[in-house]
Amino acid sequence: MGTMGEKLSGIGMTSARTRTRMIERLREQGIRDEVVLAAMNAVPRHIFVDEALAIRAYEDSPLPIGHGQTISQPWVVARMTELARNGGTLERVLEIGTGCGYQTAVLAHIATEVYTVERISGLLAKARRHLQSLKLKNVRLKHGDGTADLGEDLAVDGIVITAGTAVVPTALLRYLRPGGRMVLPLAQHGDGEHVQRLTVITLRDDGTHREQTYDAVRFVPLLSGLA
Repeated sequence: MGTMGEKLSGIGMTSARTRTRMIERLREQGIRDEVVLAAMNAVPRHIFVDEALAIRAYEDSPLPIGHGQTISQPWVVARMTELARNGGTLERVLEIGTGCGYQTAVLAHIATEVYTVERISGLLAKARRHLQSLKLKNVRLKHGDGTADLGEDLAVDGIVITAGTAVVPTALLRYLRPGGRMVLPLAQHGDGEHVQRLTVITLRDDGTHREQTYDAVRFVPLLSGLA
């Protein structure tokens, strides 16, 4: 067993050099936001997966994290973060679906505060350990149902939903500040095909919403209730 410092910095296939290659690949795949790329470079992805999978941590593929859930491929994490930031600053972000905490950690590097909600208690406990090992002090975790009203007095600049849904969780839209953006994988029905696309819903100053559709993705479904 190595020290925590060794684990965080990584060796071999989990080293900083491997992470640098991941950043180069993200640039080649069209990620342009240098703030997002810096955050992706700062977060050691290998600590968020089981040790047996650590050598695959910087591949551009999703990996299992238990409980039937996955850690999204790096490009998806970078793209959702880029869409949420939209070239501006993020003070407070609400994340629905903490999972192993990787997307949370990336968001914590670019936002003043991240409030993250996970319905599966076993995953939330894992995420809490991962985030504590990185000494991230600006993250608040909640065991809750992210499809419903959270019962909180909350105003956020961005909402990132890391699970697929066919309907926009309107209960969460009330937390957006004017100009705020919700990013989610939304199922598009048409041509006999069910495709999820990254969708951005922006709250205009007059209270109406604008919806923009981007890349095709594949996420596990957004579920209600606690587990």
